[in-house]
Order: sequence, then structure tokens, then C-alpha cells
Amino acid sequence: MLKLEPAKLKSLKLGVFGQSPPADWLLKHGLFDQVVSYQPQSGDPERYPGEIVEKDLVSGKVDIAFVWGPIAGYFAKNVTSAELAVVPFEPTPEIQFDFRIAMGVRFGEREWKDRIERLIETNRPRIQAILAAYGAPQLDDAGRIMAVPADPSLTRSAKPGK
Repeated sequence: MLKLEPAKLKSLKLGVFGQSPPADWLLKHGLFDQVVSYQPQSGDPERYPGEIVEKDLVSGKVDIAFVWGPIAGYFAKNVTSAELAVVPFEPTPEIQFDFRIAMGVRFGEREWKDRIERLIETNRPRIQAILAAYGAPQLDDAGRIMAVPADPSLTRSAKPGK
């Protein structure tokens, strides 16, 4: 994106969730004056995070949507009225764009922690296939995108807010 000619780059409307790593990236590169800001949780039951992709990107309200991986993957995959591409950020030491999924148990519950860790490890391929079916990008331990086959038994489900 930064390799675009300056006039083209400055003409883009950039949708981004406030207080997010992409917002920091846009600020760092002097592009924040072009931002259309979104709240991850608005409190309005008629609003949902995926509408930045499903409605505003598709309709042209924004030219680029900077969205967290699971939201981007799921909604871009399920939009049928337009062809969208999900392009992950390249890792950078200054701004962390990727985050691990985590679970927790109460302090001192070692038996439960061990049991959950065993269940996750035993079911890792199935968990990865479910995430892939929903379009969630997945990274290996070195931060590279993995090609994980989606679970074919999962079909498109009703989108939130519908």
C-alpha cells in the first residue's frame, strides 16, 4: 500500500478500529487523516464488527478495511456481492499485529490446566480446521501464515446481525 503513488495513497478512505495495531500503523505512516474510525463494540445490538467489511468496504464507504484476522477472514469469505482479498500485515518489530488465542484456569487448578492443555493438543488439527473454515488466518511459531485445510463439514452460517 505504501508503494502507491502519493496522490492515490492520499485519496484512499481507510476503515480501522480505534485503539488497534493497524491504527498505530496508520498513525506512524501519516495516514490517520484519511481514517474512518470504527468501535469494536458499539453497544448497539444492530451493529457488529464485521459490518466494516460486509457493508462499508463492499459499498465503497471505505477503500481499505484494516480489520483483525478472524473478523476479516470470516466476513471477506462470506461476502458474495464483491470479490475481496485478505492481505495480512507483514511482521514488524515496532507494532505487534498477531496474537495467540489463550485460555485460562483459576490459579492453583493445575489438574484442570493440564487437562485443557492435553485436550487442545489432542484436538489441534480439528481446531485449526474449524478456524480455517471460518477464514481465520493462522500463523506458525515463526509468524508465517499457514495453509490449513478447512473442515468441509462446516458450511456458511448465518452472519451476526442478520
